[in-house]
Amino acid sequence: MELVSLFFVVTTSIFTLSLLNYSLKLVWWRHARLPLPPGTMGWPYIGETFQLYSQNPNTFFSSKVKKYGSIFKTHVLGCPCVMISSPEAAKLVLVSKAHLFKPTFPASKERMIGKQAIFFHEGDYHSKLRRLVLRSFMPDSIKNIVSDIDSIAINSLESWEGRTFITTFQEMKTYTINVALLSIFGKDEVSYRDELKKCYYTVENGYNSLPINLPGTLFHSAMKARKDLAKILATIISLRREMKTDHSDLLGSFMGDAEGLTDDQIADNVIGVIFAARDTTATVLTWILKYLAENPTVLQAVTEEQEAIMRSKEDRGGLIWADTKKMGVTTKVIQETMRVASILSFTFREAVEDVEFKGYLIPKGWKVLPLFRHIHHSPENFTDPHNFDPSRFEVAPKPNTFLPFGSGAHSCPGNELAKLEMLVIIHHLTTKYRWSMMGPQNGIQYGPFALPQNGLPIKISLK
Repeated sequence: MELVSLFFVVTTSIFTLSLLNYSLKLVWWRHARLPLPPGTMGWPYIGETFQLYSQNPNTFFSSKVKKYGSIFKTHVLGCPCVMISSPEAAKLVLVSKAHLFKPTFPASKERMIGKQAIFFHEGDYHSKLRRLVLRSFMPDSIKNIVSDIDSIAINSLESWEGRTFITTFQEMKTYTINVALLSIFGKDEVSYRDELKKCYYTVENGYNSLPINLPGTLFHSAMKARKDLAKILATIISLRREMKTDHSDLLGSFMGDAEGLTDDQIADNVIGVIFAARDTTATVLTWILKYLAENPTVLQAVTEEQEAIMRSKEDRGGLIWADTKKMGVTTKVIQETMRVASILSFTFREAVEDVEFKGYLIPKGWKVLPLFRHIHHSPENFTDPHNFDPSRFEVAPKPNTFLPFGSGAHSCPGNELAKLEMLVIIHHLTTKYRWSMMGPQNGIQYGPFALPQNGLPIKISLK
């Protein structure tokens, strides 16, 4: 009886292994026969990076989609990539099949931000980091710093007064990094902020450079500044530990004893938050000023809304959270700006295994880029997509067609803070100032975000 049982077990095992081997061969054979998506890879190593970043991204994406369809291959920033341009495909990669596509960035960004930053992870570690960030950036937390952001906005705008002209993008970058540092460090560590900013500015200059770490390259300078930045953060963390006081800011959330984050993990994520919070929001604000200047009727509607709020708060001074909930017209302007300008043209994901996608093979390790900009500018998703029309957001857009902050578990956890700081500075701009654009304003520059020509030089004066 025992021999019969043993024979049965051995026979079953052999059959199971043979079936598994056959299945694996079938999968391999099927993948081996699948073609790569259509497209071109450009020059060796450089790929099509220059074609993408030296012109209007719409031109690059539209020409590719027209020639190859909604999925195509290319090579940018040192990475073989598959780009996808339909809302359904974006949802699949970012939400429903997100486990097959891990978040990632080009090597240059990953090394400069830090490999332990939230962007590059998933699973339990990512969930913990996201929870810690949301703890500091959800409405219940950020409504407590409205008055501080209000002060930063007022001081920023006052520094513009009396100057022949200002470069909007550069001034907005100063504003947004000050808000970012407030959200990370609260009102502490003021003495380190200028040094921290100086190092960070050098780091950001290398974000989209090719990862060639040789003296004289942007990447080399950025990596040196990254080390200095880590040292400053280590000093700040050490001082906080000596103080042994609780903090409600993001650094305090990261440093909570129960979370068990190392100093290197904290530093990587602090730098990551500054990266995510600065240029993108500053770019949106730059476009907002341009679109409002070009659309007097919209500007008038925003101004009337903000002046009504200003009159209602005359007896109490600065803005409070409840005021920002009354800014419906302004909110639609922000939404439409994010759609038309599409600051994030795409996001990076990486295939964690060979994936069959719409009859094509996406090889393991290839980057997969959902094209937010193309989705936002498709006439199938938005009527007259190139027209600036905030009223379109009186009706909710179709699902998966409006993705300024991404989608799924890796969507931007700081989106509420970004919207808040935009509302606050627009309030003061429209109620206290007039501005006009200087020089020709039809041009767009790319580096990497699409910006009005020369960062939008403007003249500004008190009303």
